[in-house]
Amino acid sequence: MGVVTVTAETAVPCDVDLSATLQESPRITKLLQDARDLVPGMSGRAQILDSEGRFPAIDFDLLRDIGALSSFIPQRFGGLGLGVDPGGASELFPLLRLIGQGNLAVGRIFEGHANAIKLIHTFGSEAQIERASADLRAGHLFAIWNAETKDGIRILDDNKLSGSKTFCSGAGHVTRALITAKDSCGTRMLLIPLEPGERVGSTGVGMHGMRATHTASMQFDGVVVSTHDFIGTIDDYTREPTFSAGAWRTSAVTLGGLDALLAEMQQQLRARNRHEDPHQLARMGNVLIARETARLWIERAARMEESIGSSPATITGYVNLARVAVESAALEIIRLVQRSLGLSAFLQTNPVERLMRDLAIYLRQPATDEALTEAAAWFLERDFPEDDS
Repeated sequence: MGVVTVTAETAVPCDVDLSATLQESPRITKLLQDARDLVPGMSGRAQILDSEGRFPAIDFDLLRDIGALSSFIPQRFGGLGLGVDPGGASELFPLLRLIGQGNLAVGRIFEGHANAIKLIHTFGSEAQIERASADLRAGHLFAIWNAETKDGIRILDDNKLSGSKTFCSGAGHVTRALITAKDSCGTRMLLIPLEPGERVGSTGVGMHGMRATHTASMQFDGVVVSTHDFIGTIDDYTREPTFSAGAWRTSAVTLGGLDALLAEMQQQLRARNRHEDPHQLARMGNVLIARETARLWIERAARMEESIGSSPATITGYVNLARVAVESAALEIIRLVQRSLGLSAFLQTNPVERLMRDLAIYLRQPATDEALTEAAAWFLERDFPEDDS
């Protein structure tokens, strides 16, 4: 069996429409073009970062330099308002996709940054949003960490924290952590400033994929919080539709990873001179259908998140369906790529092997079955026919 190894640097990037922003802002167009220019280098570094389990510091320095990290500052504070201002979700979509195409591990951390800012913008006070905007200008990396051990994090009577978080992507590199913690009334969100390398616990989680996310536990015992650290009110973190609607961002990053996987499949079939084989053509056709299916679901889910005329149940139901549809499309694409490339797809020297591992981890979002059944229940309660536009 002949083996051809094609690096991610040689793969033809899949097209992302950089002009499809609602406001067609020149600043946003430039940001997206700058992000696209970073994709080949990001892809080229991904393999060694994965093998060493090393945080993608260079990639985040470059994203910081082009203004991607600060692109979430609202327009009223002089920013681009990606993901936070009206129309900002659709404008954020191509950026997330491009970063996912470059490196899914970078995309996972970047999406967590976007998620944290969105929660602060949705539930925080104007003063907190302004402080977060100042932190973004200063180059801080945000994250939302919710996964925890059985006891989780408790807010004690003296406003000290007790407990830890687990599966914290970017541990030791995130400098503004939005975490959930429990007090006697319920779950609260807290924004905790961190120094690089501070409070990092066990790093030996042995992840199958997403190794470059530098995922570890974080210890918060003894942290003293004050009033301005609390974001929103009791149980805002799980308030719908915000809790579920943001899943489109993860799906957008996933789509970028699928773009990279498809490009590798294309280039490796060409390199083997197998791209005219009718069976390979049929598989490639089905891969393209699955990817386009995922894209259509994600695009509308992004619009649904900020839909004014839709009820929370409608937004949540649709985005949950989109999330499951994207997972199904991605798993089908992985199956077809494996069938097309054979055993070479499982060689550690082949970028396809890393892409499949990273996708396998990223697709394992919490409570997928619950999301599907809740969405189905929403559908069954609706009256038909009705306007689905």
